[in-house]
Amino acid sequence: MKTLKTFLLLFALALFASCSSVRVSTDYDQNANFNEYKTFAFFKPGIDKAEISDLDKKRILRAIETEMLAKGFTKSDDPAMLVSIFTTAQERVDVYNNYGWGWGPWGPWSPYGGYYGGNTLSRSTEGTLYIDLIDANKKELVWQGQGTGYLAKDVDRKQGRINEIVNEIMAEYPPQVAGN
Repeated sequence: MKTLKTFLLLFALALFASCSSVRVSTDYDQNANFNEYKTFAFFKPGIDKAEISDLDKKRILRAIETEMLAKGFTKSDDPAMLVSIFTTAQERVDVYNNYGWGWGPWGPWSPYGGYYGGNTLSRSTEGTLYIDLIDANKKELVWQGQGTGYLAKDVDRKQGRINEIVNEIMAEYPPQVAGN
């Protein structure tokens, strides 16, 4: 019984961790010198193309600005780096088959036992946020971070979830480049 409780606890923790995790990947220009970039501004034409609500854009931009400032960048009207975003989202539907035999206090052949079954549906939205860092002088993409995770639908939890996703992505900047 103790082993079963331990297993269920570990399973629940793993399930909770998998639901809140963010999968991150990055790519960058290997010829870029990331030490040169000290100032940034948001690239409005790129941000305007993101197909999300203006409120979510504001949430994302606030989170990115916080991360950039924490990394020592300064927001500028004459930036060395431009920041742009785009997003994708897809609904995920999971179907769980719940079939089996049950039994009452006197075993599976009691009047309280028998077969049970049915399906359970779980719907969630998984989104991907791309953060593009562009060399302002060359107008070339030098770094891209991508974070994929489940989105919060509750307005009170949205900013926290967006902060988590942006933080996980920006943790990969600057890239660990030999010589930089």
